[in-house]
Amino acid sequence: MRWKLLRRRLSVSAPRMIVRSHLPWPLRWAALAVMFGFSAAIALWAFELGKDLAGLDRNDHEELLRLRAEIVQLRTDHQQATQVANTADSLLRTERATQERLAQQVRQLEADKQALRADLGFYERLLPTSGEGLQLRGLQAEVSAPGQVRYQLLIVQSGKALAEFKGRYDLLLTGQLEGKAWSQALPGGPQVLQMRQVTRLEGLIDHPPEAVIKAMQVRVMDAKGVTRATQTVSL
Repeated sequence: MRWKLLRRRLSVSAPRMIVRSHLPWPLRWAALAVMFGFSAAIALWAFELGKDLAGLDRNDHEELLRLRAEIVQLRTDHQQATQVANTADSLLRTERATQERLAQQVRQLEADKQALRADLGFYERLLPTSGEGLQLRGLQAEVSAPGQVRYQLLIVQSGKALAEFKGRYDLLLTGQLEGKAWSQALPGGPQVLQMRQVTRLEGLIDHPPEAVIKAMQVRVMDAKGVTRATQTVSL
């Protein structure tokens, strides 16, 4: 019986044996404490090293916060300055438009003033003179553009118990064209004239641009074709 037990223990089918070294619990806890302490020291060293590399100590952190606050303030100031600049630009454009409009009105008033002066001078030359009947006064003529003459005059009929005048008037331009004497009447011939006391005539006459205008003559005729008044002005 003993022999069978001994043979079974010595054979392959014998149960396995595990040899363990016995370590006391205080030593195990001490080893764990040393390992955790070493890990904590490595972690703290890595954290401090990361702060040093990033430059994030307490003073740098405060400086970063201060710079961020300054950036926010600068952005606010920039927005306010931009709004003020936009408002000033809008006011400047409005002021320029107002000044331009006022300048245009001043130019228009100056032109009206010159026109009134011209009309005043024209009518001052038309003050009543001695004599009765049909008279031509204040004839003016000027070359306003190449091939064009502007004219104006006043026809006055004075006297007692004036009757309505019915007749015609004609204009005659005289000068030179291609070195020769030249003349031109109103296109379409004499124009109808009907008035009682005063009437004003003005207009434009077209002529060849090459013609050199020397004078203009105005002639008023009654219904029978008899010349009642005439006046000539040099250009």
